Amino acid sequence: MRKSNVKRETAETSVEIKVNLDGKGKYSVESPSGFLKHMLELFSKHSGIDMAVKITGDTEVDMHHTVEDTAIVMGQTIKKALGQSMGIERYGWSMLVMDEVRCDVALDLSGRPNMVYNVDYPGRWDGPDDFDYDLIKEFIKALADNLKATIHINKVYGTNNHHIAEAVFKGLAKSLKMAVEITGEDIPSTKGKI
Repeated sequence: MRKSNVKRETAETSVEIKVNLDGKGKYSVESPSGFLKHMLELFSKHSGIDMAVKITGDTEVDMHHTVEDTAIVMGQTIKKALGQSMGIERYGWSMLVMDEVRCDVALDLSGRPNMVYNVDYPGRWDGPDDFDYDLIKEFIKALADNLKATIHINKVYGTNNHHIAEAVFKGLAKSLKMAVEITGEDIPSTKGKI
């Protein structure tokens, strides 16, 4: 089974993530942000990736370091679990709706980090832990950089901020589920390496 564990500690945060790419979407998330916890739980559920996540951070400053460092570790953990990427589908995509929102996500586990993020949020966050929706872009960027993946996310339409955020994470989850699936027997590249 494709499992891995990465722990990263800095003066600002401590993040540990364990994944099983061949899981059933079971999760355990400890996070100082209820919103981030919710997004990671639904990511695990809809990707089918088992995740155990423990996060602490300097939230007295704001959520930026915590969110970015979580994405760094998440990308590194999934990348480590993929190993040489033998037999994976490599590409994944999703056209996902969440009530009035539609979000399209496509990704390539290419070894070349890149991000296109065309998502706007009509209003600011007003939840209990002052989570700024702009941090979702930072999360996706750090994830792409550390997973070594190209990730394109486009909001087609929608107005409810929470629904938009959920559509982004669920679309990402469904796309990654497709991309990490074992569908072949070799490395999916004419280069022979990803």
